[in-house]
Amino acid sequence: MDGRDLVRSVKTAVGFGGAAQGVRTVRAAWRRGRSDAAGLPRRGAERARVPGSVLEAEPGPGGGVVRFARAELRITVTVDGAVFWGWDGAGPEPSYALVGHAPEPDPRAVLEPDKDGGWRVVAQRVTVAVSQHGAIEVRTPGGVPLRRDLPPRWWEPVSGGGARWMQRSEVAPDARFFGLGGRAAGPRLRDGTYRLWNTDPGRAFGPGDDPLYITMPVQLVVADAGTHLVFHDTSWDGTVTVREGEEGAGSGHDRPGACEVRMDGGPLRCWVVVGAPARVLRVWTSLTGAPALPPAWALGHHHARWGFGSEQEVRRIVAGYQERDLPLDAVHLDIDHYDGHRVFTVDRDRFPKLPVLAEELRRDGIRLVSIVDPAVKAESGNPVHDGGSAVDAFVRDASGRVVEGVVWPGEAVYPDFTQPGVRAWWGGLYRERLEQGFAGFWHDMNEPVSFTAFGEKTLPRSSRHALEGRGGDHREAHNVYGLCMARAAYEGLCDLVPEQRPFLFSRSGWAGMQRYGGTWSGDVATGWPGLRASLSLVLGLGLCGVPYSGPDVGGFDGSPSPELYLRWFQLASYLPLFRTHSSVRAGRREPWEFGAEVLGHARTALAERRRLLPYFITLAHLAHRTGAPYVRPLWWGDPGDRALRDCEDAFLLGDGLLVAPVLEPGVRRRSVPLPRGRWYDTATGEAYQGPGSVVVDAPLGRIPVLARAGAILPVRGADGGLSLEAWAPVRGRTGSGLVVPHAGDGWEEPEIERYGSRWKSGRRVVVRRDGKDGRSEPGRPVLVRGLDGG
Repeated sequence: MDGRDLVRSVKTAVGFGGAAQGVRTVRAAWRRGRSDAAGLPRRGAERARVPGSVLEAEPGPGGGVVRFARAELRITVTVDGAVFWGWDGAGPEPSYALVGHAPEPDPRAVLEPDKDGGWRVVAQRVTVAVSQHGAIEVRTPGGVPLRRDLPPRWWEPVSGGGARWMQRSEVAPDARFFGLGGRAAGPRLRDGTYRLWNTDPGRAFGPGDDPLYITMPVQLVVADAGTHLVFHDTSWDGTVTVREGEEGAGSGHDRPGACEVRMDGGPLRCWVVVGAPARVLRVWTSLTGAPALPPAWALGHHHARWGFGSEQEVRRIVAGYQERDLPLDAVHLDIDHYDGHRVFTVDRDRFPKLPVLAEELRRDGIRLVSIVDPAVKAESGNPVHDGGSAVDAFVRDASGRVVEGVVWPGEAVYPDFTQPGVRAWWGGLYRERLEQGFAGFWHDMNEPVSFTAFGEKTLPRSSRHALEGRGGDHREAHNVYGLCMARAAYEGLCDLVPEQRPFLFSRSGWAGMQRYGGTWSGDVATGWPGLRASLSLVLGLGLCGVPYSGPDVGGFDGSPSPELYLRWFQLASYLPLFRTHSSVRAGRREPWEFGAEVLGHARTALAERRRLLPYFITLAHLAHRTGAPYVRPLWWGDPGDRALRDCEDAFLLGDGLLVAPVLEPGVRRRSVPLPRGRWYDTATGEAYQGPGSVVVDAPLGRIPVLARAGAILPVRGADGGLSLEAWAPVRGRTGSGLVVPHAGDGWEEPEIERYGSRWKSGRRVVVRRDGKDGRSEPGRPVLVRGLDGG
């Protein structure tokens, strides 16, 4: 680093908290550089390798092993139709993504010879063909190709050690790529290279920034021929390069879509699931874990601010909501409520009676949520630091010294959450938070972050981790650090409060994080591009199996205009996590700060969210049981509709509603693509027929929301009880809906209530409940809408 780089580094570091902090961040960066130089082996010369030609094949449960001249491939089809393959002895375990053990092989799957010297595994839901030189083709049961992985290539150090590898694939020319975790540019992934390394960008981000806090080697590929999910189960740093295909015109040739995965290490192993989107997500979550079920209050409105400052300010904000008749369900306390930014502490001067405040809020139906950072201030006398040191909890470098970084409390150390004993110790620390009255937890800075003054803001790559006893370094542990922290908290809370479902969400994570909670968009930039990025992140994460997420309304870093704030607020009111939050340096986010007109419209949005709370509760239970996200792309039910595959500015909320947010300034009418069937404008009752596109009003007071004909939605009635809102089906057809009634925030899972509707005598719509003994009266108040369009 030359002198100019050092000057820039110090200036950057000073921005994190003053000159002293700047000096510490520069010092941390130097330590990291020295640690990596001393602790990472030099790769030196490398030798390239490909599988070579097939030598033999050995059938086994669910498939078998195909041996090549220089590699070995194991293929297994599981009982639920998922396909696993691993090269060079790689099996499905150990894995941070999978929940429990890998599923049982399908005994009906058969490994048999294929044409041209290859082999194939034939199963009920999929066929996997292996060519003579190691290409792998996934086909539908009818034989239509969905994906073709070319023979992989490894680069192995001549002196020995782990190999890096590359896998190229081809998909249909019409295919579209989705997923890869939380991506601001999307949800459809355009041509380009996407990095797989969880990253704090160090500033508020927009659509052009990548990578961000949650990256996953999980792709969902949608084409006319079918939908499939592919997961490369390797947590190392890597890249995914995608290029959409192009169909030939006239006599021209088709150009297939292409994908190239490069990993700096780890096993070359892969899962593939084929089928309709709903089936793909159901199988994916059966592999990686059912999404955690949030308590009902977590589906309401949350308010947070970095800089509440005191109990009095919290009370003032809560009173502002109550005086203006604005529903509020949770208040989040950021790092400023800590004592010197030390985790698991309270500033007694500014929050002298925090448990009393929490109890007062709870009586008003408002819960307190606490931020929790993983970095522990490195000082003797800090109980968390001393307790962690006693159990050897903190990450060490290759020489055996504890690794130090710089975060908000100053110089800090980091628990190694890849060690079971450390997870148990950390999980027990949440007792202090519970005693302070907190009901939920928000994990931040857990990529993990260290304020190094240049380069990547994380731990040295040479830092050592337990990795469940296998041992390894930060190159493998980095991407799963936030996932393992969430596991520690979730399991600890289950032990501490066994009668309640934990509520936590995490800024960073990896494949499988949904089994511990959800996430939020992170520090999205204030502006219209940030608003659009917020929707992209929620849709993309849902397709990776993380259904509970949402943005910071208004963006994190600036002062939104009244119009931008309101449009963000309206969008978020239809997303799973509905939270207002901003930086200590940004403008306020309370609805009354933007004028009387915005306040009135925000009150309307909050009232509608409260009315739809039973629907959100039902969607949460369905996500938990099936993996289907609350927020779905328009193509969810019809992936063969190419127009819907390219739509990125509208979404389905469950099966019943279509939401078309306003993402640009000055818009008062907008075009809405419609999936197949009849749709009703919920504001006007006007009916539209899909597929196609319509232009609807989008006045400042609302965004367009359409209901599917025949949908039966659970809503909150005027008396606060559960009612049914039934939208008239098309004449000659029937409607249906599912309801999961709220049964408390414990572990009880209530039965699903099923309802149907039909026209009777051509004059009215009747709703009946479906049960074991046939159909009966619904037993709940019913409001039928859309009769004029029926």
